[in-house]
Amino acid sequence: MRHKVIFCLVSLAWLSGGVQMAQAQGYPGGGGGMPGGRPGMGGQGGMGPPGDEMPSTPAEVKPDAAAKKAFNAGVKSLAKAHEFEEVAAKAPNEDKKNTALSKVSDSYGKALDQFTEALSNKGDMFEAWNYVGYIHLRLGAFNESIDDYNHTLALKPELLEAIEHRAEAYMAVDRLEDAQASYMDLFNHNRPLADQLMASMQKWLEAHRAAANGMRAADIDAFGKWLQERDGIAKQTASIPQ
Repeated sequence: MRHKVIFCLVSLAWLSGGVQMAQAQGYPGGGGGMPGGRPGMGGQGGMGPPGDEMPSTPAEVKPDAAAKKAFNAGVKSLAKAHEFEEVAAKAPNEDKKNTALSKVSDSYGKALDQFTEALSNKGDMFEAWNYVGYIHLRLGAFNESIDDYNHTLALKPELLEAIEHRAEAYMAVDRLEDAQASYMDLFNHNRPLADQLMASMQKWLEAHRAAANGMRAADIDAFGKWLQERDGIAKQTASIPQ
């Protein structure tokens, strides 16, 4: 997994989902003891001569336990990054703001290393993939974030927050059709997340109408028309129970 530390301070609106999702997840301790003794072997329950016991060996850290430990450390580092972001937002001058932003970047980098370590021990830990995707998104490594969320959703297809965050990354790299499909999925299953994505899409539209950044004017206009239609439908159906 590539690790890009390209810090890019983005909207604080993305902060709320981070640590809360980790606190909602539980992990089994894993493992279990082997039965004591076997026929023909020494030790408890064995049939060998007295004193012919198996030598004890140091217990190895099991992969699941190592993954859990690294994951929990990553959650703490991520929380630190959020704290430093708040400090940066409230900093009274540029020097203090830059100092806090440097700590934000360091904390994200540390969290990324820790979640990566968790995945090296337990590659199917969707929670770790989810946070790696989130960190890459915050650091501006959008293609890496998309790959991470693809792993997350392959393991946990119903994790709608991952669908929304991946769509944010889609928008950042101008993958409009993928973002539109994500919006429709969220619109049918989680209206607040759909509304959150709609707001990001509207910001993308405003930015690209001001500066196309390589996008064709016709494609920008078509996307704007689609957003207008979908926003109208969302407002008309807002009172309908989901």
